[in-house]
Amino acid sequence: MKALLHKLPILFEQTSSTARPLVLLLLRLWLANVFFRSGLTKLDDWDTTLLLFTEEYHVPLLPPAMAAVMGTFGETVFSSLLVAGLFGRFAAAGLFVVNLMAVISYPGLTDITRQYHYYWGMLLLVLFAFGPGGLSLDRLWQRWHHKGRTPY
Repeated sequence: MKALLHKLPILFEQTSSTARPLVLLLLRLWLANVFFRSGLTKLDDWDTTLLLFTEEYHVPLLPPAMAAVMGTFGETVFSSLLVAGLFGRFAAAGLFVVNLMAVISYPGLTDITRQYHYYWGMLLLVLFAFGPGGLSLDRLWQRWHHKGRTPY
């Protein structure tokens, strides 16, 4: 029994090390889907998007049209980077700011929808803290850069 208790932490560490890249990939894909779909909705009807940013969303310090462009850009580009795991921490930080602006600028959020934004924000902070993981272009670049040769 004592030997088993001694080996248990080692087993947990090995298991978590093996699972970590997959968990971070799943987080990236899930979060990217949330934000990318939102960005596509904005692109689908740009006139309505501009109207919403003029009448509903009150982004501080930015004119509505600029806020609409920046928000849509952030949702589509940062989420695409997140999927690839390219500039992963930068993408997570960018989406965190987009999410924060949504919480600050849209007074129509209910308590339930605000909780979703808090949840997404916390998950983005996890990706910012831990990076995109082993299944990412960032990791491929790191391996190539540190070995000083091509990645294939």
